[in-house]
Amino acid sequence: MNPTWRSHLARLSLLGATLIWGVSFVIVKNTTDTVPPHILLGIRFTIGCLLLSLIFLPRLRRTLSLDYIKKGAVMGALLFGAYSLQTVGITMTTPGKNAFLTAVYCVLVPFVFWAVYRRRPDRYNILAALLCIVGIGCVSLDSGLTIGMGDALTLACGVFYAVHIVAVARFTATRDPIVLTIVQFGCTALLSWAVGLLFEDFPTVWPQESLVGILYLGIGATAAGLLLQIIGQKYTDPSAAAIILSLEAVFGVIFSILLYHEAVTPRLILGFALIFLAVLTSETKLAFLRRKKAAPAPKEGASGL
Repeated sequence: MNPTWRSHLARLSLLGATLIWGVSFVIVKNTTDTVPPHILLGIRFTIGCLLLSLIFLPRLRRTLSLDYIKKGAVMGALLFGAYSLQTVGITMTTPGKNAFLTAVYCVLVPFVFWAVYRRRPDRYNILAALLCIVGIGCVSLDSGLTIGMGDALTLACGVFYAVHIVAVARFTATRDPIVLTIVQFGCTALLSWAVGLLFEDFPTVWPQESLVGILYLGIGATAAGLLLQIIGQKYTDPSAAAIILSLEAVFGVIFSILLYHEAVTPRLILGFALIFLAVLTSETKLAFLRRKKAAPAPKEGASGL
């Protein structure tokens, strides 16, 4: 395939993943009205695990080992912590706020790397953290300078996502990421079922909207979204990929306004903008701005010597 077309298709794949995930915030919010959070997660990750296992069955049979099971279990436990807090959190906040507060993990990752690998954050990471703190204040703090439980749980889920990303970077360096992903999905499903069946009431009525939402989350947001991300990132520059993937939070707010009718105030818009700028700063270090400055248009009469 022509490299230019391949690059365009890769970026479309990433954009498709972010659109799928953006819609999923509203679907999770609506589905948890009738299906408890951990039961929903159990079904969602069971579907995702089974689908990916069928798609990559030869690869799974060839590669799976005890080492993969151990590392995948660690990743799955971290992913469960993140999704558990995020899904419980969304029941007590809006999809838009849940989307943007979850995106805080992008800013936290460099600081987790610092704790694990002693790699100090740079000035862009520190600037991103400051912007993010102000943005969180605009989004979450009420008139009494307190934060709601839903927003607090969503912020806590960002910590788990950040640690999960560091674990993924470490474990996939010398291992097949697809096989690890299948194992972690299986572990996340098992933990979700355990918590759900122990502490939640299994639904006795399954409205059609809930069933459609579950299928969307399991097939679309979990299996298809992951595959689109893997394909897209393979053929896309990391800085460009980071910018596209950061649009997940933006799409989350857009679909929350369109589908959930979330009310957006100027203060919320400012908070969303600051968090988005923080994510861009942390993920890209504003490289797209520096490239423009480094390559000015040639002046007439320039000799090039």
